[in-house]
Amino acid sequence: MQESFTQTKRKKSQALAKVYALVDCNSFFCSCERLFRPDLKSTAIGVLSNNDGCFVSRTPELKKLKVPMGAPYFQYKDLCEKNNVAVFSSNYALYTNISDRVMIALSQFTPVLEVYSVDEAFLDLTGFKNLNEYAKEIKKQIYRQVGVPVSIGLGPSKTLAKIANLHAKKSKSGVVNLLDIRDQTKFLANTPIGEVWGVGRASVSKFESLQIKTAKDYRDFKNTALIKKIFTKVGLQRKEELQGESRFFLNALPEKKKNITASRSFGESVNSIKELREAVATHVTKVCERLRAQDSVCNAISVNIRTSPFSNEKYHRGYGGKEMLSPTSDTKKVIKYALTALDDLFKEGYNYKKAGVGLSGIQEKNEVQLSLLDRPDDAKTEQLMETIDRLNHTYGPQTVKFAACGVETGKKKWAMRSKLKSPRYVTGWTELPKVK
Repeated sequence: MQESFTQTKRKKSQALAKVYALVDCNSFFCSCERLFRPDLKSTAIGVLSNNDGCFVSRTPELKKLKVPMGAPYFQYKDLCEKNNVAVFSSNYALYTNISDRVMIALSQFTPVLEVYSVDEAFLDLTGFKNLNEYAKEIKKQIYRQVGVPVSIGLGPSKTLAKIANLHAKKSKSGVVNLLDIRDQTKFLANTPIGEVWGVGRASVSKFESLQIKTAKDYRDFKNTALIKKIFTKVGLQRKEELQGESRFFLNALPEKKKNITASRSFGESVNSIKELREAVATHVTKVCERLRAQDSVCNAISVNIRTSPFSNEKYHRGYGGKEMLSPTSDTKKVIKYALTALDDLFKEGYNYKKAGVGLSGIQEKNEVQLSLLDRPDDAKTEQLMETIDRLNHTYGPQTVKFAACGVETGKKKWAMRSKLKSPRYVTGWTELPKVK
């Protein structure tokens, strides 16, 4: 029996229907800490921001103690001690390493994957069958291979997959499927507008003025022209995504950054140019590593320093930069420019609390316009930088460094406070767990 045109079109449409999965690691930083501390399996855990400031990751056990995200540690220190909460300083080398392992494991399950953040990835599962079971298998294998628990949300668009994942974290199975319109309506009605992917705090009041309080209200709002006028084309695309139309596609190749920055508050205030030079040189080392990782060069460096705006001491903030004669990714050359800029900014008699650097004018390494006044990076320079990067990646950050970063041993005043930092389990031979 010959199929009608409508039936053929419907089957073709179904065959091409997009299916996205968002895989998100649960309480990722805390899960990384638990990997090497099985004794903390049921213990409340919190991970702090730079300089042991605020909570940036919490296990469900800590959330039950009503410690909010971003809460200052000093305000909840007594509560944590009273309830035997395990609190850790951020250990980014560990988290990045575990993240890489998660993403490699996920790549086994789909030919197209977008690493969205350190603990999230979108998977294209278009054409796959038995999706609920497949998602559960992914979840099972990530835990078996890496040891990190994940939640998975399925949807016909990235926005719906994101909302599905939001609810998957609260479900027993850890998997929520929003491919069916009836399920979409149910879950969108229980999703506040502020929790929709891409809706920031500043936009919530605008949505509420239109009586849009949930994701379902957003999806069903009739005046599309008004949505586009207030929230631009992206806002309209997000509404269409909530309706099941795919408007934001996977970016399997991460975009190269056009600006790369590194900025940290100091563990203690510093007032000498020597210490500031060490801090700035260390930041330059980090940004140049990231620059080379994306096969780019830069032609400008900016430097900023400031004292604490919260102290009663006199305040000073300095910002300046230098343009380079020719684009480069050579750390030693960029350090030279950065320190020249710092010398122009520094003032005696101030207690500085923060320093940062930023690279701009970033371009492809093989598209450099040569200068008559400066030599471009040659093969020897590139080989040297590559060797340093490889050694530091293998044996840990700052294994090999330039003298400008400081040659004295011991804790630097400008280094971050990390009194509760866990060992370098995966990047330091001397800190591997020991069996007694």
